[in-house]
Amino acid sequence: MFTSNPFAALSASIPAAVMQTYIVVMFILVVAGTLFDVVHKGSAKYFFQNMRKAKGVQPVGGGELVSIAVQTAVVDVLASGEFCNPRRRIAHLLGMYGFVLYVIATAVMVFNASAGALWAQLWWIGGLMVCVGGYWFWFFIRVDVAAEGNSPLRLVRADLFILSLLASVTLGLVWAATGGGAGVLFGLYILATTVLFAGVPWSKFAHMFFKPAAAFEKRVSKANGSCANLPTQTRDDPAQRERHSMELLRDAPMDMGLGIKREAPRHY
Repeated sequence: MFTSNPFAALSASIPAAVMQTYIVVMFILVVAGTLFDVVHKGSAKYFFQNMRKAKGVQPVGGGELVSIAVQTAVVDVLASGEFCNPRRRIAHLLGMYGFVLYVIATAVMVFNASAGALWAQLWWIGGLMVCVGGYWFWFFIRVDVAAEGNSPLRLVRADLFILSLLASVTLGLVWAATGGGAGVLFGLYILATTVLFAGVPWSKFAHMFFKPAAAFEKRVSKANGSCANLPTQTRDDPAQRERHSMELLRDAPMDMGLGIKREAPRHY
């Protein structure tokens, strides 16, 4: 089961060309949905305007820009450095890398029916990683569940991505574990997968594409001194000290006031 291509058995009832066309259509839907999301929300316009405003504050050379790009890729993208909560970071990394493995292995096995056992194993490993990270996040880490005491069964539109992802991967694994083939489980698997990739404009799917751009822009704004028009992270400048909203903290150390992080917010 873990070494055989679950899509190879479909060739008897569904032509390989149909499955390959479906993969291509899903890819096009993701690209189109992401572009629509960026235009509709004005994300690209905001970043470009912000970068234009930051010009001339403190020039950033080409070498430094390359260094910032590498830091963004390694820290913010590959290591999910934006998450301070270690549990959420681990869950996110499991889901992210699992999803990448799962999607790549799916495409390889659909376009190459004779793909070796390695790709089938990567498909299972990626799917299980998504399930572990996704269900862990859904039931135990979500803020509205862990901190606000809401039911894990409470649904809002923002949950479309994680729910469709978990439904697609879970149904895919169950379908493969029960022998594959064209049946009810396969139909549900395709339905959930279609919702996942076609629902990009209404879900958080597109975040994985423009979040790196936001992280890069944030690092550039810190390097050139603009900091998105906010006070800098230092109090050695009298002008910055005067901008602080609390007079008692104007001369305090930068790490003062973080005692609230000693205890998890579970006061519901």
